Amino acid sequence: MVVLSQRILDNCIIPLKKPIFSGIPVVDLLEPDAKTRIVEACEEFGFFKVINHGVPMEFLARLENEAVEFFKLPQLEKDKSGPANPFGYGNKNIGVNGDFGWVEYLLISAGENFAGIPTALREIVKEYVNHVKKTASKVLDMMAEELGFKTVDCFSKLINDEKSDCLFRLNHYPPWTAEHTGNVIGFGEHTDPQIISVVRSNNISGLQICLKDGPWVSVPPDHTSFFFNVGDSLQVLTNGRFMSVKHRVVAEGEKSRVSMIFFAGPPPSEKIKPVMAEGEESLYREFTWGEYKKSVYSTRLGENRLRKFEKIPIS
Repeated sequence: MVVLSQRILDNCIIPLKKPIFSGIPVVDLLEPDAKTRIVEACEEFGFFKVINHGVPMEFLARLENEAVEFFKLPQLEKDKSGPANPFGYGNKNIGVNGDFGWVEYLLISAGENFAGIPTALREIVKEYVNHVKKTASKVLDMMAEELGFKTVDCFSKLINDEKSDCLFRLNHYPPWTAEHTGNVIGFGEHTDPQIISVVRSNNISGLQICLKDGPWVSVPPDHTSFFFNVGDSLQVLTNGRFMSVKHRVVAEGEKSRVSMIFFAGPPPSEKIKPVMAEGEESLYREFTWGEYKKSVYSTRLGENRLRKFEKIPIS
């Protein structure tokens, strides 16, 4: 059970529900126009839903069940997998810079052996990470091909390097019964710093994205599909053609929401710089993933972390 003080709860309130948005791009990986739809979605929204991804529904259900069982454990048992620093079990506090939310979570480095979590969960997480990394790689290759890059694996090779810095996160947003108008912030607004993120949740709403023209909208839940977020690093790699999507999660009160996110990151020493056409001017200065990650960890969730790396102000 996640327990928040009244002060924290009051500061987490969002006064209005947001409309369900029916315009989320849907990409069927089996269709011949998938590459085009992916690029269009990344340019317009930085976000899209993928169907026919090839990961069996029975397997996704098993992982969800194991996650639910973990979060049902007594608090003292869950605390043995923490505190999150940054990896491990945490609740309420998100990072070390004062962000908090109505959430408990488990953050794992995908390159490690996932020690410190129950065996059944550890084994299925390993399998899931392998599945979803293949799907993410396929999508990234389709992006590069549609963009006309000579090296189709120019993005995917970064997340398949043996030193790649990929993460896996389980989030649990418990029900809440406080007498308030509105929803509780589960995870505050932010962009993901990695190349791309792959999200799957149970069939409970809560995920919201910010559209280009400013309004926040709710994403219709779909437990059979994956949702892809463009990350800050992919924004830089495409020289701003793709924009990382600002998103957040609200806890709507009556039902638990469980989500699983794979964050596809490059090796810490990898230089992040735009892949450009001849004569194109770079909008960003070159930096390593390790340098950017360090900068991200020193900021609050809602800050624009890319601004200090822009050569030409764009945000």
